[in-house]
Amino acid sequence: QSIKIYFIRYLNSLNQDSLYKEIERKTKVFRPLKVSKSLQKNLPFKTKPKVENKRKKQLYVTKRAVVSEPGERRLTSLMQQLLTAQKETDKKKNEKKNKEKVKYLAEQAKINVKKGEKAKERRKLFYQKNAKKDQADRED
Repeated sequence: QSIKIYFIRYLNSLNQDSLYKEIERKTKVFRPLKVSKSLQKNLPFKTKPKVENKRKKQLYVTKRAVVSEPGERRLTSLMQQLLTAQKETDKKKNEKKNKEKVKYLAEQAKINVKKGEKAKERRKLFYQKNAKKDQADRED
């Protein structure tokens, strides 16, 4: 009996706001995605969005059963356009990076040649001084 009393007191002391409840969320409705004109300008013709007039007769493509829905087709074409544009910009970046890398390596090669010449000159002077000291020591 005492356990029942403690349990009832425990249930009464619980904050009702802290109990788990099922969350209700509204379904999100997204606007149709649009590609900016500047981005379209950079796309190849194949992936540019085409504006077609509505036809009176249905085409074979519209009659047949297609697995993807129109929204999915739009999304796939949009993604393809975005990926192509991204690839183009990446290609340009990589070309620029490679040019800069070649320039940098050429500069480093020049610097290394100069460093080698200076080191050679230093060694030459060092050995000349040592040779003079050795001659002076031998003469004494």
